[in-house]
Amino acid sequence: MIRILLVEDHAMVRAGLRALLERANDIHIIGEASNGQEAVDMTVELKPDVVVMDIMMPRLNGIQAAEQIRDLKLPVNILILSMYSDEGLVHQALRSGIKGYVLKTSVSEELLWGIHAVARGETYLSAVISSIVIESSIHPPKTDDPLHMLSPREKEVLQMIAEEHTSSEIGKLLFISEKTVEKHRANLMEKLHVHNLVGLVRLAIKFGLIDKNQ
Repeated sequence: MIRILLVEDHAMVRAGLRALLERANDIHIIGEASNGQEAVDMTVELKPDVVVMDIMMPRLNGIQAAEQIRDLKLPVNILILSMYSDEGLVHQALRSGIKGYVLKTSVSEELLWGIHAVARGETYLSAVISSIVIESSIHPPKTDDPLHMLSPREKEVLQMIAEEHTSSEIGKLLFISEKTVEKHRANLMEKLHVHNLVGLVRLAIKFGLIDKNQ
């Protein structure tokens, strides 16, 4: 039996995915999370075999959550389920240690195939994602996104800034002082070569920390 933690911030989508996965006789949903931080916490608590996780979520996105889960060195494999196939996001996701990347546009049987593959420790990529990976290996992008220079905490603060949280709210959510938040913000501006919050938000959207359609 493959024990699954399902991570998706939209309740109706999550319910639909649960209904799909529960049709399989060898898959058991042991928990549901609605944001990346919940995903990390519940992975530690429940120790699933596979985490099926969206990318665009509040608090921590799927890539940041995957990085934190990877660093915990738990025996769990992560499959990203996303509507986005941007080259930058794909490479960020692969660097975070995920084992699978399935597009929501092709969900159904392919999601089940992906889950079974990553549960065996194999890599599974939707055809579109595979094409992106192959093409970029032949023609590497000339520039990488600047977010790789940021620490996990800085990425977390950047996402929350882009989600329009105040420094006080960020401090309370992260259990740090408002002064520390302001220090992180100053570091972000220096590292990313921007001069105001608008610049930070633009970069967060450009490189996929938050949903550009929201």
